[in-house]
Amino acid sequence: MQWTLDQLRQFVAAAEAGSFSAAGRRIGRAQSAVSTAVGLLEADLGVELFDRSRRNAVLTPAGEVMLLEAKELLRQAGGLSQRALAFAGGQEARLSIALDEALPYLVLGALVVELAERFPALELTQLNGTATEVADYVRQGRASIAFHFDRGDPGSDFAHQSLGNVAQGIFVASGHPLAGLPQVSREDLARHRQLVMQMEGVEDMVLSPTVWRTDSFYSIAGMVADGLGFAILPLNIAEYESFRTTLRPLPCAELALPMLAVRTLWMQGAVLNETERWLQQRMEQLLRAG
Repeated sequence: MQWTLDQLRQFVAAAEAGSFSAAGRRIGRAQSAVSTAVGLLEADLGVELFDRSRRNAVLTPAGEVMLLEAKELLRQAGGLSQRALAFAGGQEARLSIALDEALPYLVLGALVVELAERFPALELTQLNGTATEVADYVRQGRASIAFHFDRGDPGSDFAHQSLGNVAQGIFVASGHPLAGLPQVSREDLARHRQLVMQMEGVEDMVLSPTVWRTDSFYSIAGMVADGLGFAILPLNIAEYESFRTTLRPLPCAELALPMLAVRTLWMQGAVLNETERWLQQRMEQLLRAG
């Protein structure tokens, strides 16, 4: 078969315009040129696409099916051209990023949507995990860059840059004994089990002699929701749909909780490409706006 994309375009134009003359006006071709192109396409395919016994261009049943195929081929061809232009302009073909599962969902959602709009030809791999896991993804070469909560010195293997902060608070389940108090003290908190975030020897502020530890904010939030104790959580975790109605913030005037720092992480000596630099800058902007 020797049919061409140009013949497919003229076939689609004739089908959508309702006649060869109208199609010619739409695409800037003579009626005879459109008619000839469609005729050659029919001969090459061995399929009659239009019923020529009528005044206007009416698709045959086979023509209706082939119209769908033609549109899909043209869509794919357009995508191929756009990708080629993007790569010719220096855009990276693939990118793998690692994201801390506890980062604000709205920020990450906006970041990925804008990434798709700005770099439409990009093939993206997104890996999610705890702050430690996403660093490991970069160390293992599975991701070239990570965004996570700062859990202390990442070590000499990594280069890193601070991007912004996320507020945190103290939370309990709605049925917890502390939930009904208008104000709690450190002494009040010390009477109850605390669920603490801990990774590689770095842990959050400990306020109770009774402590359970884990490396996932979502795991902690789930245990808090089950009434197992109180915890210091990023506000975005507590406001997540699954926990919004089950967790209650605890006001504690004695405690001034620090903000949680968010940073980007990549291997020492690596040079960030255009897409990675844009991700870094845009994440910083979105965190500030949020």
